[in-house]
Amino acid sequence: MSGPSPLLDFFKKGEVPRDIRLLAAQGGLEARAHEQLAILSLLVADPEEEIRAIAESTLARIPPESLRKFLGRSDVSVGLREFFAGRGVLPDQGAAIEADAPLVIAEADTSAADAAADEEELPEAEDQTTAAERIAKMGFTQRLKAAVKGSREIRALLIRDPNKMIAAACLSSPKVTEQEIESIARMTNVSDDVLRIIASNRAWTKNYSVVVGLVKNPKTPVAMSMNMMQRLNDRDLSQLSLDRNVPEALRVAARKRISSGGKE
Repeated sequence: MSGPSPLLDFFKKGEVPRDIRLLAAQGGLEARAHEQLAILSLLVADPEEEIRAIAESTLARIPPESLRKFLGRSDVSVGLREFFAGRGVLPDQGAAIEADAPLVIAEADTSAADAAADEEELPEAEDQTTAAERIAKMGFTQRLKAAVKGSREIRALLIRDPNKMIAAACLSSPKVTEQEIESIARMTNVSDDVLRIIASNRAWTKNYSVVVGLVKNPKTPVAMSMNMMQRLNDRDLSQLSLDRNVPEALRVAARKRISSGGKE
């Protein structure tokens, strides 16, 4: 999926604790493939030798053919292609691969991998009460992994986590659906950072319901709402002009657009 990489930004800024960098170096985050590879490409230059070595080992366990097919995707960044080209791995331009197919990493015979395998399996679905009870018992690392690998119910709770990295991890999950993004775009109890990530993702904002949700969400930064307002149909624009839950500047802009026949 093209667009921003929520988790990757934290690694680029150097805002990731050592235990999480170690987990990512082992391939344990299991974010979307393009983001996982980009994180590994950063970790091979980590300040700590152990993390660099583990990241190198993880990259070496990716089957070359799978990697070449992935690099042949149109949404892979130039930087990622150049990184692997420098390692002698060139894209297979003729191969098709599912947009959010998971990254295949062969298992390593190491204590780190064994420890990861022993962790509790995350259920595919559960009710909100059960999910909340499970989250209450989790530490930071467990919540981060649950945000990426857990159920929709878990993500619906963790997207509101006060830790920005946890919330961002929900959007990096290969399991997240467009319907979830529509729902999150309407949520007024998420941070504006979450809404910025959604608004900056072209694939998600192709969905009209996502755009409407963001524009009508009072937590969305006004500049973003103003820009996306141009895409609203007459019915939604009219509703927006009367909606007292959104900033006044947005209501005024909607009224002006209506009066001008949508030409402004």
